[in-house]
Amino acid sequence: MLSMVRRPNPVQWLRYAAGGRLPDHLREWVLRDVTTRTWFLRGAARSSLLVLPLSSVWLLLPGPLGLRLSLCLMALLVGYFYSLAYLEESCEHKLVKHGYRYGSGRATRNAAKDALEAEAHARYVARYRN
Repeated sequence: MLSMVRRPNPVQWLRYAAGGRLPDHLREWVLRDVTTRTWFLRGAARSSLLVLPLSSVWLLLPGPLGLRLSLCLMALLVGYFYSLAYLEESCEHKLVKHGYRYGSGRATRNAAKDALEAEAHARYVARYRN
């Protein structure tokens, strides 16, 4: 079923990662993007699109290399801290922007987690309690 979900092309993904909206036919991909098992890593990749260019600007300023590298590191730390701290809210905003109701991302991730935990519990019971 996952292979039937259409993916955005690279230009569309760059626009999406920068905060833009994808066409309606990619709506299911957005839901999958923010609710799949690797949603946190995908969010970090989207954040990198914004954080890396902004932090690399410090390298272009005049001054000692050590100071410029320190400024880049600080910009990366602060940028990733805030983008990852609010990643769940950002994902929910992306879903609302694509026509889903607020909270559907969290609910979908929780349902998938509950299903995995139930499956693991069933395997545990089958192995150790029979």
